[in-house]
Formats: sequence, C-alpha cells, structure tokens
Amino acid sequence: MAGTGVRVRLLGPVEVVVADGAQAVNGVRRKAVLATLALHVGRVVSVDRLIDVVWGEQLPATAANTLQRHVSYLRGVLGEPGSIVARQPGYLLNTGPESTDVQAAERLLELARRSSDHNEQVAHLTAAVALWRGPPLADVAGSAWLEEQAEHLARLRLEAERALAEARLSVGEHARLVPGLERLVRQHPLDEHLHAQLMLALYRDGRQGEAVATYRRLRDTLRENLGIDPSPRLRDLECAILRQDTAIAAPAPAAAAPPPVAAQLPPPVPTFTGRDAELAALDALVDRGGAVVVSGTAGVGKTALAVHWAHRAAERFPDGQLYVNLRGFDPAATPTDPARALHGFLEALGVPVARMPSDRDLMVSLYRTTVAGKRLLVVLDNARDAEQVRPLLPGSPDCLAIVTSRDQLLPLVVTESAQPVPLDLLSPGEARDMLARRLGASQIAAEPGAADDIADRCARLPIALAIVAARAATNRHFSLAAVAGELGDLGAFHGGDEATDVRAVFSWSCRTLSPPAVRLFRLLSLHPGPDVSVPAVASLAGITPQASGPLLTELTRANLLTEHTYGRYAFHDLLRAYAASLADEAEAPAERGAAVHRLLDHCLHTAHAADLALHPHFSDISLPPPRAGVTPERPRNKLAATAWFTAEVPVLLAAVPLAARAGFEGHAWRLAWTMAGFLHRQGHWQDWLGTQRIALAAASRIGDQTGQGHAHRSLGLACSRLRRYDEADDHLRRAFDLFADVGDDAGRAHTCLNLGQLAERQGQHHQALDHSRRALTLFRRAGNEAGQGYTLNAVGWQEGLLGNYHRALESCGEALRKLQEVDDVQGQADTWDSLGHAHHQLGDDRRAIACYEHALDLFTQVNDRYAEASTYVNLGGSHRALADFGATRVAWRRALSILDELGDADADAIRADLAQLDASRLH
Repeated sequence: MAGTGVRVRLLGPVEVVVADGAQAVNGVRRKAVLATLALHVGRVVSVDRLIDVVWGEQLPATAANTLQRHVSYLRGVLGEPGSIVARQPGYLLNTGPESTDVQAAERLLELARRSSDHNEQVAHLTAAVALWRGPPLADVAGSAWLEEQAEHLARLRLEAERALAEARLSVGEHARLVPGLERLVRQHPLDEHLHAQLMLALYRDGRQGEAVATYRRLRDTLRENLGIDPSPRLRDLECAILRQDTAIAAPAPAAAAPPPVAAQLPPPVPTFTGRDAELAALDALVDRGGAVVVSGTAGVGKTALAVHWAHRAAERFPDGQLYVNLRGFDPAATPTDPARALHGFLEALGVPVARMPSDRDLMVSLYRTTVAGKRLLVVLDNARDAEQVRPLLPGSPDCLAIVTSRDQLLPLVVTESAQPVPLDLLSPGEARDMLARRLGASQIAAEPGAADDIADRCARLPIALAIVAARAATNRHFSLAAVAGELGDLGAFHGGDEATDVRAVFSWSCRTLSPPAVRLFRLLSLHPGPDVSVPAVASLAGITPQASGPLLTELTRANLLTEHTYGRYAFHDLLRAYAASLADEAEAPAERGAAVHRLLDHCLHTAHAADLALHPHFSDISLPPPRAGVTPERPRNKLAATAWFTAEVPVLLAAVPLAARAGFEGHAWRLAWTMAGFLHRQGHWQDWLGTQRIALAAASRIGDQTGQGHAHRSLGLACSRLRRYDEADDHLRRAFDLFADVGDDAGRAHTCLNLGQLAERQGQHHQALDHSRRALTLFRRAGNEAGQGYTLNAVGWQEGLLGNYHRALESCGEALRKLQEVDDVQGQADTWDSLGHAHHQLGDDRRAIACYEHALDLFTQVNDRYAEASTYVNLGGSHRALADFGATRVAWRRALSILDELGDADADAIRADLAQLDASRLH
C-alpha cells in the first residue's frame, strides 16, 4: 500500500489528507479507532486493545460489530479497501512509510540530531515544528490511553521547539528568536531550559537587564510554587550574564554580507478607502502566521486591499515582503509557474543563482529552509487555484502569506487551515467615499444624489467606480448627473484597455469554468428575482437539483455568484448584465424562451402546491402540466409552505410581470392567484393590487374569462382592504358575472361571500347577511364543505353585528364543526374569533377570552398577521370589560405592533384607545 498519498494527521485534530484534499472523519469513536491504528502504523492492533482504547469501561454489548463498521467507514475515508488490513488478532493500518505526521516529525527530529550543520538543523526542526497544528489528538478526548499519547506528543513538540531554539542560537538568530521564546516561556513558566535560552537570546541581543529580569522572575516563581531555587546551571548562566562573560557571546557572524531585505510590494492605491472590517480581520491575523485567502468577484478590489494592508503592516515583518502576480486570471498571459515564482523569491532572499536547483520540489525545500526563522510577509496575488499556491507557502510559523483570488481556494482553507477573508461589494458609504477620494469631496457634496446614482449603477463594484470616476475626472465640464445618465449598459464601463474593461475582466473568470457552468451562468440572467434557490436553478436549466449543486459550487467558488443566505444565490447587477449579454450571444431565442417557460412552470407549480398546503379546500384553479426538465417543490406542511412563500415572494412579484411580458399570460394570472392568499395574510396589499392588475390585463389579452374572474375578485378584495370600496364593488360584481358566464358556481359563491364582507366593512349589515346567505346556497349546491363552513361563520358574524347573538352562536358553532371536519385551520381561527365576539356581546367575557385565545393560536399557525391583530383588539376589549387593564394593555400593544408593521391605518385607532386607557388610570 506504499505510495498511496494518504496522510493521517494526529498533531492537532485527527484528520485524513488524500490527493484531492482533506477528508472529514465523522464521530469521536471513529477518530479514536483511526488514531490508535495510526499510532501503531504498520503494526497489528488487537481487537481487544482497540475496544479497550475506544470504549474503556463504557463497553457496549455490540462493540465488536460496531468496531467492524467503524473500520469499514475509515477504509472509505482513506480511499482504498486495503488501507486497513484485517490480520489476526486485529487490524493494521497499511498506508505506507511516513504516512502520518507523527512519523514525519520523528524523522525530521532524527535528521536534526544526526546533522552537525546548524543551518540544516534549523531547516529540519522548523519543518518538524510546523507539523503541529494545535494540541495533538485534540478531538478524541475521553480515552485514557489516547490522552497519554497526546501528552507524549506534546512533550515531543516541546523537545522540538527547544532543539530549534538551540540551533537558531547557534546560527546567530537570537534577535528574531526572542518573541517565540517569550511565547514558549509563558506556556511553560517552570521550564528552566527555555528560560535559559531566552536569557541567552536577550543577552546576545544587547538586552542584559531583560535577561537578568527573566532569571529573577523564574527564581521567584520556583520559590513561590515549588519552594526551590533555580538549578546551578541556570545560576551560572545568570553570573555569566552579569559579568558579560565572552564564553556566552553570540557566534561570530559569517563573513558574507547579509542579503538585502526583500521589498517587492507594488505601490499602494492612493485613493484606497473603506474596507475597515477586512483590514481589522487581517490585523487580527498578523501574529498567527500561516495563510490568508482574500477572495471575491472580479474587480472587487482584492489586490488593492492586500497591497494596502501589506504596506501598512510592513514594519511587523522586518525580514522583508515578497510579492508575485500569479496571473491566474490574466487575458494576456498564462498563469505563472510556481517554479518561476520560487526562483524570483529565492533571488530576492539573496540565494545565489548557482545554488538554485532545477527540480521544483528541491526549490520548495530550499525556499522554506531559507525563510525558516524569518518574519516575512508573502503576497501571492491573483492565484488561479490551490495547486499554484501550495509550493509558495512559507513553512515558518512566523511568516504570513496573503493570497488573493477570484476562486475561494477552499482546498487551502481545508488542508492548510488558511483563514478566509471574503471581499464583497463596497457599502453605499464606502462607494461614495471612493468617488470623493477620486473626484473631490466638493463635487460629491454638490451632487450627492447623482453620486449615489453612479454608485448604484456601478453596483458599488470598485473597478466600475474607478472607470466612471476617471471619465468624470477627465471631463470636468460634465455634471455627475450627465455621467450617471451614460451608464446604461456594460459598454460604458471601459477604461481604455482590457484591464479596465468590466466586460473583459468578467470574461477572464468565465474562461476557467466548465461549459455546463458557463451555460448556467448565462441562464441565471433570465431569472427575474433578487436571488434564486437550488430547485429553481435546476428547473431553469432543465437539469436535476443534484446536477445543479456542483455547478452552483463552481460559480460560487469563482465568485460569479454569492450564496448570501443558505441555499439562495445571487449576483450583482453588472454581473447580471454581463450574463445577459452572454445569453443573448450564445443562447438561441427558442432556448431562452424554453428556459423562461421552465422557470415560470417551476414558480407556478410550487406556489400552487404551497397554497394547497395552506388552504387545501380553496385552491380551485387548474394548471397545465409542467414542461420536461421542471422539478417543482412540494412543501410538506403549512410551516414549510409559509417559509417557501416568505423566501420566494420577491421572486414571484417579479415573475408575474415577466410572464406577462414574455407571452405567458396564463402563467401571469395563475401566479398572481396562487400568491394572493399569502399577500393578503401578510398585509402586502399594494403588492397584491399590483400583481392582480397585471393578471387582469394578461387574462384579458388572451380572452380567458376564468382568469379575468379570478383577477377581478382578487382586485375587489385588495381594494376593500385599502378602503377603496366603490372600486371593490365594481371588481367583485364583474367577477360574479364572469364566473356566471363560465358556469363556475364556486367562483360565484366566493364572490358572494366577498360582497358580504365588503358590505359589512361599510356598515351595511343586512346586505352583508343577504350576500352571505346567497353564498351559502351556492356552496351547498357545489357540495363545498369548507366553503359552507366559512359562509356559516360569515352568517353568524353578521347576525352578531345585527344583535342576534344567540343565532350567531348557532351559526358559528355549526361552522366550526364543518371546518374541524375538513381540518381547515384558517376557517377555524376566523370562527373562534366570531364566537368570542358573540360571547363578549352576551356579557360572558371569560368565555370570549377563551375563544379569542383559540383563534390567536390558530392565526399564528397560518401566519395571518392582520387577523391576528384584529383578534388581539377584540381580546383587549374583553379584558377591559373584566377591568383587567394590564391584560388589556398587553393585547392592544401587540395589536398595535402588528398593525404598525403592516402600515395599516387601524393602528391610529388602537393608539388612541391605549392613550385613553392610560389616561383613565391616572384619574
């Protein structure tokens, strides 16, 4: 099994690294099995021993079978069935020589012990110490034996760090050694060896007083904690420091002049602005070492941020700053070969050309040996992928590498523990500041609205803002409003060459994509909403959701999309415009039309399913079957349906006019119908009105009387909610006539019920009762039990408004029974509210309160915000009748909060009632 390329890492959290990156090992006991085998790599570990280590005294009856399953799982993680061999009396990890980081560390320590060359010792020991990623076996606590091994490996690390400090002292690196030794002394406050090394490093750096103070702090600590004095060896070292003994002087420097300090950073952008959060994140990582990945979409300012911060932090890296443009996304050049970059780094670090090997692996080794013990900043700009970056990462923990890329470089985050710093578009304030830095604050102050318009049209993308600002700066006689007016398409964002042409810059990202991902990027421009879900993406492209996942990941990693909320993807306006231009060029009109058709089918069929989940007895429209390639979602319950509508309403509001414009009039009115109930319950009445107007126009264009009837009815309901009663009456009567023309008794019944509600809102209670009774007759003729339940509740409510409270209780009681039989939660909630009103009017407020509380529980389930507020008002009235003014105030304040959230005019009346209640309590 030698040469499998598998590495089991134990010097930190337990993990497996294979050729294509890290593989997660799930489960503490599985990690314990792997760790035990890896600590005996190449040797058989008995089943009994494994069980004892993994379970200890908590031994389950099924331990042997469970162990077999764990081993089978681990073989899958390791990637080869033969990676773990069953051999009596147990199992053997067979991943080849030096397949664990523990083996690698032990080999490097042995090489350092055998070498007489102090520089070689530094290189080997630096590489060994770098293998520790934190406390060893950090995530398998609970096993006594593994905890013993973790302690042993921690001691091994301390041994390596001591040896490394000794070797670095021998080569005269005392000054650079001090910060690391100070950290180690804090971690091991009683360790005399480390204190001796720190004392010597401080003394050789000309800090005799600090060296003596270090000794005395240790002496005081030993006396206080252990009641002992430092060893004779340490006391002798203190005396030697006090008398400045030449025997402990620093080794003589090499005759050769020191190499120049590398300073390869390009100049910073003079007008850089903003990015405070990202700069703070980089500041926090400056002492951590390792790598940082700054990723973001094309033109978002990754290089500007990295170079700006690098100049700001340069003093923290006294051994130099290396920089290379890796040209990962460069139209005029191929990506930089890592070997070429290494050659440049080694030259900058003073390595003679004659010493440079031709083999890349040897160059990597020489590079890491050269930077060992140094405090360097390495900027790897415009990287294409992780493989291009890995050879250029310094191995020293005191070095920091800043990598910029359009790709998220997840493999570096996974296997090298690189810290991601994602870069988004500028905030509105940052975009305005950038324009002010380039054009002058006075010009921005003179036309603030135009400046904000430019920022919006540039999508707050730094490269676009820079191009437009350059045009404004070179044409000072243009007003900013005139400049903003030119920004109609991507052609306006051209700065004179490919590097400053937004369209070209975006194209470099697309060149790295697979053909299916490029096609999906183009088609996403056809989606009308602000973001898109995975199932909708699949339907748009005519592929399965499983196939769409990797393509979305590819686009996200390339920063052509952002997953701004889990499972929902978006891109900014300029990327959308670029994708749309690609779609116009590459997709035939028939294919674009088919994609829009699939998307609208997805929206319509999923919205209809969600509406059915919320109102199973009232979704009475027929749908044409979806096209091939469409995979509608099926919300499994009311909660899921409500969540789907909440997430998708912005998309649906955009899909209705898209359908009407694109010649899908049937989709337009049906989509508007499916979302009407949700918009109603959420109080989005202006949106409800707007979509239904589009629906009515669409249905009228194709002469669809059923669609016109539904649109008129919904318009009547929306106008009624907005107190436009004459318009509401006209729409509802037109709806009734249209339903009569097509023989739709259910449509007529619903409309009669709505006419009754409209009459009630205007105080016409007798007319309202007549309409409701007529609706009841029609529902009975249609055999619609839920409709009968709703209408009986309406009859009871209107009887109550006319003072016939006992009749109201009879009708509402019958309504409740019917609605419970068909499990209609919305109708039951309405009816409990009506029953509460009747009991309140009869003076039985305790019963009324119980009814209102039933109604509130149910309204919360269906998320009917307006009805919930109305019931809170009624509940407060019953509490007031019982002189429970505290409960009254609570109920009315909840009602007021909801109505204010909905922007409803009834809020003012509740506010006045609360003020009157508070005033009455003061007297």
